Amino acid sequence: MNLNHLQYFRVLAKEEHFTRAADMLSITQPSLSHAISNLEKELGVMLFEKIGRNAKITKCGELFLRYVEQSLEMLEEGEKVISEVSGLSGGYLDIGYIYTLGSHFIPKNLKGYLDEKENKHIHFSFGQGTTTDILEELKKGKYRIAFTSYQKNEPDLAFYPVAEEELVIITPRNHELSHKKEVDLVNVVQYPFVAYSKSSGLRPIIEGLFRKIRKQPDIIYEGIEDSSVAGLVASGFGIAIVPNLPLLKTMEVDILKISSPEIERYIYMVTHKKKKLTLIEEDFIEYIKENNLIQNR
Repeated sequence: MNLNHLQYFRVLAKEEHFTRAADMLSITQPSLSHAISNLEKELGVMLFEKIGRNAKITKCGELFLRYVEQSLEMLEEGEKVISEVSGLSGGYLDIGYIYTLGSHFIPKNLKGYLDEKENKHIHFSFGQGTTTDILEELKKGKYRIAFTSYQKNEPDLAFYPVAEEELVIITPRNHELSHKKEVDLVNVVQYPFVAYSKSSGLRPIIEGLFRKIRKQPDIIYEGIEDSSVAGLVASGFGIAIVPNLPLLKTMEVDILKISSPEIERYIYMVTHKKKKLTLIEEDFIEYIKENNLIQNR
């Protein structure tokens, strides 16, 4: 079966018009008609109903199209792997990460990797979001590597801890807690709290801290990411538990360490177990593992 004929078939099935499909394929309309005719003879079925230059796909054509698209997508992915990253001469890294990592962790690691591979042609594409959103996009294939919080019940995903993140209490400036350097969580639970949204990977971690002290905070507002949570705190809407990020030093908030309960907050590098990694992706993953904290968990 001719591979070009399958590619022609896919385009014609989408356009359902011989002239438009031929133009897109940079071939003549008679050449396209001949190719489709040969494919139909080989299969022994009609793939299109021809009405002038229009081509309405048949039921057999629709059935065959599903398998053609799957096959061509696999071949195209293989071509991309070979042509872009053969010998680690370069390639593409599609990375998604949670908001807390955008100001320090991601820039630091990307710069370090590029400095090490200074003569390589490496292209990055990035996306930010909550843990839930990023992992969904990873499973769909938009990202190949992600940096998020840990999420339970994801059997197809591999989580590698790569960094530990300190969590702190922030208050508005001149709050009655502001004079303290550190606090026990049990002693601040009576204050109104600004929390992360439920789609954030930080939300279950923070909820776990309150379960440890058998208390529930009074959550009055929610923010989707760090700057929105800190902004609400700076405006006097409540206090919050957030990662100790450089961003906080630029805002009208005071930062207090949490003395108790004990907190373990890890950042994870995530990949899909069922999707084969390219050489450049494997190389980047090894760089992250070698240059960041790895805990066996």
